[in-house]
Amino acid sequence: MKLQALISQYIGYKKSLGIKFNYGATHLKAFCRFIGNDAIISKISSKKITNFLYGEKQITLSFFRKHSALKGFYAYCISRDYTRHCPLPTILPKKPASFIPYIYSHDELKRFFAATMVYQETQGNNITPYTAYVFFILLYVTGLRLDEAVSLTMENVDLAQSILTIKHTKFYKTRLVPFNKDLLKLLNKYNKHRKDNKYSQERHAPFFISKKGGFLVANTIRDAFARICKKAGIKRTCRRPRIHDFRHTFAVHRIISWYQANASVQNLLPLLSVYMGHIRLSSTSIYLTMTPELLYAANKRFEQYTKGDIL
Repeated sequence: MKLQALISQYIGYKKSLGIKFNYGATHLKAFCRFIGNDAIISKISSKKITNFLYGEKQITLSFFRKHSALKGFYAYCISRDYTRHCPLPTILPKKPASFIPYIYSHDELKRFFAATMVYQETQGNNITPYTAYVFFILLYVTGLRLDEAVSLTMENVDLAQSILTIKHTKFYKTRLVPFNKDLLKLLNKYNKHRKDNKYSQERHAPFFISKKGGFLVANTIRDAFARICKKAGIKRTCRRPRIHDFRHTFAVHRIISWYQANASVQNLLPLLSVYMGHIRLSSTSIYLTMTPELLYAANKRFEQYTKGDIL
């Protein structure tokens, strides 16, 4: 069987198991283009695979993602006698340090949201400042992923019950995300804005609308985000700020608020995990970056405990 057909078969197999496999599929399709669609897997040399893996000038996490995708693919092929050996390198380079997310301070968030309402629209940009303002506040307040927020339809936003229904998530799960009165007030106002401008109220219509009335596009939002950060003076020392850091900031700020309220953080963490759409608690721990503010809150709690203020 030719490589292209075999990779398509493997991707279909992974998805039949309920795995999205988007990144793995992307890397395998790139591998197919690099090697050639008509290649025979048993004749692909280790040298060609090494050239594919080391295609970048420096070792990044992409190397290990490609290696992982190919390792699973070759295991599948060997189990079905398409090839007898795996030519992947067994000695791997040192894995680069894990990416450290950025936790926005409350001052930076205030500057960001203030800049959002007055950011300069560019020709071809398909999102208004007001839509961007409401959209980014929703990301911070709920910790939604970017693709989850852009996919929201009118039927997914229950303003009567203050609940978002998140479908087609990262793990093919549907979850309910309740939100507070402040966000409800903002979403009600935005919904009125939609009605006043005669945008579709059909249940499958997008809740967050582009200038043309369609769904927002992720790249459009990223472009607006970058310009707003520049206007607000928000920047990192080594990398550009990321939209996904709103999700990290949401988790850290939630933990801090629980510490400050003397709540049982240990008992509440599983609830946070479910709220964020994780299937394992360990997935949530990635978002709990230790910041000075979080460290202070934790130390304050420990001090109260040693003094007997907390039973």
